[in-house]
Amino acid sequence: MTGPRYTDLVQSLPANVPFVGPEEQERARGAPFAARLGANESLFGPSPKAVAAMQAEAREIWKYGDPGSHDLRAALATHMGVAPENILVGEGIDGLLGYLVRLLVAPGDAVVTSDGAYPTFNYHVTGYGGALHKVPYRDDREDPAALFAKAGEVDAKLVYLSNPDNPMGTWHEGAEIAAALDDLPAGCLLLLDEAYIEFAPDGTAADIAAEDPRVIRMRTFSKAYGMAGARVGYAVGAAALIRSFDRIRNHFGMNRMAQAGALAALHDRDWLAHVQAEVARARDRIARIAAMNDLATLPSATNFVAVDCGADGAFATAVLDAMVARGVFVRKPFVAPQDRCIRISCGRPEDLEVLARELPHALAVARG
Repeated sequence: MTGPRYTDLVQSLPANVPFVGPEEQERARGAPFAARLGANESLFGPSPKAVAAMQAEAREIWKYGDPGSHDLRAALATHMGVAPENILVGEGIDGLLGYLVRLLVAPGDAVVTSDGAYPTFNYHVTGYGGALHKVPYRDDREDPAALFAKAGEVDAKLVYLSNPDNPMGTWHEGAEIAAALDDLPAGCLLLLDEAYIEFAPDGTAADIAAEDPRVIRMRTFSKAYGMAGARVGYAVGAAALIRSFDRIRNHFGMNRMAQAGALAALHDRDWLAHVQAEVARARDRIARIAAMNDLATLPSATNFVAVDCGADGAFATAVLDAMVARGVFVRKPFVAPQDRCIRISCGRPEDLEVLARELPHALAVARG
């Protein structure tokens, strides 16, 4: 009896995914979570105009989505101040990461990231046989100088940098990143992940020309626009690089309801401002809850807050496990010393009331 003949690379890979979803955890614990504060989704929901647009488009769901996402690309180009040729729409940043790695990374090619940064990027690099090289965080922030120096050392094709950062919520001034590009080795592409940019202070977005061949930046409708389940992300880069994705992307990968919803969400600036204000209030509330329990928080430019549990990673994991057991879904960084923290997504007042009630109990359990 025979089975599929997997490639040697696939046979060498572990059969896992970067994250265990809350639904799987709920099935394991046999009960739903009382507060879903671990995936950095927007608990404030999408724009009502986006919902209406998706409902209207449901009648047209018998059609494939527009393979070129023409209307959404045009609107994003105006939003970003670039040409439509500089915009690529794809199945969330995760999907775009996979396409980019497929374009650039052959088995053995060097790729540089931070140790503890977004693991889905690493998942794609490993899946295509790339050689990951990692540098540590510095003061709980990704370190562009170290990343670019390592890229020169290993002749990297690709460097990953998120600004603002996940999982710590920290950020760099955009001018700092733009200036650091002078040290990016020739022939290396910087992937600048700006998934949380709508929550960041003015000046966080780097002023980099779309046609700069050294950089591709990626943004999403999953966070500030509250459409994580729709899977809509976009990339901004040089037109020649954007065209190259047509060689390998899934041309019918975009759901037409999601395309319509994202277009409506982009135009609803009042709802975006509402969400930004709610997130700012929630960050402050999480910081107060942490302080009430003698814990510190890191400044955040995202829709989550990293809470320093005041000990090592094992203690933070014990806090996390106790929170999950008490019905509060949270996550934490994987790598020391950042793993001393738990990461709590911004939520509605009722979600944060659950957090305030359960955190003291979880700390008590962790302390034994």
